[in-house]
Amino acid sequence: MVLPVRRDRVARAVALAVAAVVFLGCWEVLHHWFYSRHQIVDTPIYEGYGQAMRHGLLPYRDIPVEYPPGALPVFEAPTYVDGYDETFGWLMAALGVGCIAFVAAAGASAASLAAIAVSPLLIGSIALSRYDFWPAMLVAGAVASFLHDRHRIGWAALAAAIAAKLFAAVLVPVALVWTLRRRGVREMLVGAGAAIGVVAAAALPFAVLAPAGLWHSLSGQLSRPLQVESLGASVLTTFGRPTVIATHGSLNLAGQGAVATASTVVELTVILVLWVAFARGAATPERFLRYCAACVCAFVAFGKVLSPQFLIWLVPLVPLVRGRRGVAAAVLLATALVMTQVYFPARYFRYIFHLQLAWLVLARNLVLVALLATLSLSPRGWRRSS
Repeated sequence: MVLPVRRDRVARAVALAVAAVVFLGCWEVLHHWFYSRHQIVDTPIYEGYGQAMRHGLLPYRDIPVEYPPGALPVFEAPTYVDGYDETFGWLMAALGVGCIAFVAAAGASAASLAAIAVSPLLIGSIALSRYDFWPAMLVAGAVASFLHDRHRIGWAALAAAIAAKLFAAVLVPVALVWTLRRRGVREMLVGAGAAIGVVAAAALPFAVLAPAGLWHSLSGQLSRPLQVESLGASVLTTFGRPTVIATHGSLNLAGQGAVATASTVVELTVILVLWVAFARGAATPERFLRYCAACVCAFVAFGKVLSPQFLIWLVPLVPLVRGRRGVAAAVLLATALVMTQVYFPARYFRYIFHLQLAWLVLARNLVLVALLATLSLSPRGWRRSS
C-alpha cells in the first residue's frame, strides 16, 4: 500500500513542477510577440507608492493611496531591485506559481494545473503590470487550507486576501458555513477571530495614524460610478451613445447613477442567494469549491466596476471545479479571457473614444454570466442543461 501512495505523490510533484515551468515559460512569452505592443500599465503608480514608502512617507496620510493596506507590500518590494517593471512582473509570476501550488494542494487534476499553467497567454500582458495575482494566491491558499480542515490558517489567508483586495470578502459567509459544519461553533469563532486580527494588523496602524486618508480610500472605491467595461455599461455602449469620462482613477459613464445602483443591487442579491444556497446544502468539498468560484464570479460579472484584471481572480478557482461542470466552466473562463484580450489593450481606446467593439465587451460580460450559471446551477439543473 505504501508504494502506490509514494507513486501518487511523485506523480503530483511532477505535475506541479511541469505546470510551474510551463507557467513561467508562458509568462516569458508575454514579453514578446504581439503581447509586448500597446501595453497599458499600472506599474508607474505602484512604483510611486513604493518609492514614497521607502523614503519614509506614510500611506494614506502623506500620500493618497487608492488601494487597501494589504497591497502595499507588493508595491514596495520591487523598489529594492533595479528595473521596477521587470521585477514587479516576475514577482507576479512567482505568485502565479504559488497559485498553482495551492491549487495542487487542493487536489486539482493534472488538466486543471495545465489550465492554470497556460493562463498567462489567455490573460495577456495585463498580467505583468497588475497586482491581482497577490490576492488570487492568498484566496487559493485559503481554499486549500479550508479543504484540508486547517481552518485557522484558512481564515488568516482569507483575511490577508481581503486586506489586499476587498473582493475576497464575498467568501466570508461560505467559509463561516464550511468551518461551522466541519469543526463546530468554537472553531468558527476562533477562525473568525484570527481573520479579524489579520485585517486589524494590516489596517489598524493606518486607521490610527491616517484615519481620514484610509476612509477616503475605502469610500472612494465604494462610490465609484459605472465603469465603462461593466455589464450595465456595455449594454449602454452597445445600444446607445453614452458619454465616457475619467473619474476615480478609471474611465466611467457620465450620468448613469441609476444603472450603477441597479448593478450593485443585482450583484448583492445574486451573492446573497449563493450564500443561502450553500448554507442550505451539504458542506461537501465539491460544493465548497464551486460556490467559492461562483461568489467571486458574481462579484465580477454584476459589479458596477469590471476591470480586465478582475478575471485573474477566477484563474485559480474555476479549474478546481470538477466533472463536466468544471470542463464547461473552464472553457467559458478561457473564452472570456480571450475575448477581453481581443479589445484590451490594443483596441481599448477605440472602445473608449468611439465605442467600437462595444458588442464584444457585452458578449464577454454575457459569457461571465453564463459562467456564473454553470457554476451555480443545482446538479439537477446542470444535468438538464447538459
